[in-house]
Amino acid sequence: MEVERVQAIVSSSLTEDNIPTEFIRPEDEQPAITTFHGPIPDIPVIDFSDPDQDNIIRLIANASRDWGIFQVVNHGIPFDLIQTLQLIGKQFFNLPQEEKEVYAKPPRAHTIEGYGSKVGEDVNGKKNWSDYLFHRIWPASCINHQFWPKNPPSYRAVNEEYAQEVRKVVDKLFKWLSIGLGLEADVLKEGAGGEEIEYLMKINYYPPCPRPDLTLGVASHTDLSAMTVLVPNEVPGLQVFKDDHWIDAKYIPGALIVHIGDQIEILSNGKYKSVLHRTTVDKKKTRMSWPVFLEPPGEFVVGSLPQLVDPQNPPKYKPKKFKDYSYCKLNKLPQ
Repeated sequence: MEVERVQAIVSSSLTEDNIPTEFIRPEDEQPAITTFHGPIPDIPVIDFSDPDQDNIIRLIANASRDWGIFQVVNHGIPFDLIQTLQLIGKQFFNLPQEEKEVYAKPPRAHTIEGYGSKVGEDVNGKKNWSDYLFHRIWPASCINHQFWPKNPPSYRAVNEEYAQEVRKVVDKLFKWLSIGLGLEADVLKEGAGGEEIEYLMKINYYPPCPRPDLTLGVASHTDLSAMTVLVPNEVPGLQVFKDDHWIDAKYIPGALIVHIGDQIEILSNGKYKSVLHRTTVDKKKTRMSWPVFLEPPGEFVVGSLPQLVDPQNPPKYKPKKFKDYSYCKLNKLPQ
């Protein structure tokens, strides 16, 4: 059965004021009704160029406990590399549909990699207003270049360079998150898979939508990863659930948005919070984002770190292979 891509729906069949019913969210999820418009605090912004490293660690730990998300500026990834990464992503999605389909996720494949339009099961049978491209970018042993576009020609080189740069940022994040829990610097990274942690690049593509008040690019969820490091484009859309409100993330050019994921919440025995978030879409503009998900290898078992467990703080989560955790999460099964 041929899958209809959202980008193709937009270009072929939409009238001015209508979207197919399978994209219309229930009222309690519709952004026009549920987005908070009062005075709100901004998602924490952390400057990695601060000479006071203890201050950086304190800010990261506080943001991870209170928010589960923060933005990072002066992180060291060259701005022109981020711009090039964004450019080649746009160029891929501007290719003719049949050329993009060459990289489609194979039907009934167990991999999540490839070009596609749906991840997981929606309890309401609703669809997200988005297409995507998924592929691993690190370590070399888990890369499948079958899913890396050959057009634009620079796609591979740019992603390889970005993988090296984002790894430097991730190592700092793991170290400082670990110290923020009162642990040795390497404990959190080792607990999530160490040097075997898999870096999964996703390009989210949210086309213009005639009724952005009724649908979502991605419905509310927490990331099943250990951590997610995301580059947005200039079109707002990321929303975070905080203090019972859906609030908009402010766009900061060149910043990275760091999400604490489920595996760090588990490792920290709940001290750090996996952030509940969703994505809205725009009436006139295409929104895109480039998250890199940091995931343990499938057979790797993640559980609450023993250093953070005692009689007063028993383990809140069952140790589980990451592949089993992922399967349950994507199929809406109890953990």
